[in-house]
Amino acid sequence: MSKILDGTFQPHQKIYTEAELMKQFDVSRHTVRVAIGELVTQGWLYREQGAGTFCVDRSEIEVSTNVSNQKNIAIITTYISDYIFPSIIRGAESYLSQHGYHVSLFNTNNNHESERRALKKILTQRFDGVIIEPTKSALFNPNINDYLNLERQTIPYIMINAYYDELDPLSITMNDEKGGYIQTDHLIELGHTDIIGFFKTDDIQGNKRMKGYLKAHREHEIFIEPSNIVTYSSEEKETKPVEILREKLSEAEDVPTAIVCYNDELAIRLLDVIREKNLQVPEDISIVGFDDSFLANVTEVKLTTIQHPKSKLGESAARMMLDIIKEGKSSQKLARDTVESIVIDPELMIRDSTKQINK
Repeated sequence: MSKILDGTFQPHQKIYTEAELMKQFDVSRHTVRVAIGELVTQGWLYREQGAGTFCVDRSEIEVSTNVSNQKNIAIITTYISDYIFPSIIRGAESYLSQHGYHVSLFNTNNNHESERRALKKILTQRFDGVIIEPTKSALFNPNINDYLNLERQTIPYIMINAYYDELDPLSITMNDEKGGYIQTDHLIELGHTDIIGFFKTDDIQGNKRMKGYLKAHREHEIFIEPSNIVTYSSEEKETKPVEILREKLSEAEDVPTAIVCYNDELAIRLLDVIREKNLQVPEDISIVGFDDSFLANVTEVKLTTIQHPKSKLGESAARMMLDIIKEGKSSQKLARDTVESIVIDPELMIRDSTKQINK
């Protein structure tokens, strides 16, 4: 099935013989026959007496499926049960259900292999459209063939929060560079010049927020201490930033006066380190988050942070998807003729975690 989906086998092409499949997968002839029989029953293969087994032309089935007017939308997200993701999903699901669509959720845990499995299910089960938060969007995408197969099967997809640049998809994102700039500019305007920035750089958002951080320093003509730029991966998010800040705050000299965080989740984690060192926010050190999540208000220090639209972003994604479906613009090119990508401008929510210092 995977080889049909990735284009290895084309419509009406003969597949491997039973003997070849037995050798390839190290299974018995009975197992091969059962598996092939299931794919014949499910409409993936057909047999010709004396000739062999061949691939069905799926495009004919897809036309038939479209006529049946199925109303199913898949949502793939990196995380499903924490932080801002439930709000995004709620916004999309609410709008889609009001318009008679069933929503299926897939969680990748920001892992490419999990993303691949989700895409395979979507390709085999047939959906009207897919709303996707890409996995580790700053890195090479090993699942590009699966996305191309969505296009080949004329299943429209849009990306939220980030996008795979090589696919040039329709997307709804924050202006993350501007967000990083606003975070940093706010601290500089308060008199801070020794600002440490933490950025998760396997997601494109982190790279863009770091770019904004650098841009703000340059515009104010403030030198950046190279060690004040801390990058980390998804797998390191719970350990590396904490370890680096602990080291920074243990130094007798050059203790930073402010922190720019990739998101609120990280800011809350770093607040524990600041307390551990008997420092106070914002009296001793200022800190700015990103996303204006529920976490921004759950501690005794209310976070200054960048606002994220959350449920409105999910609703906008759902509306964009239904606009594409309504117009029948199932190919990516035709979809772009119907709608445009959306970039949302960030806004700073000023609370209690930042403070003016003497310049």
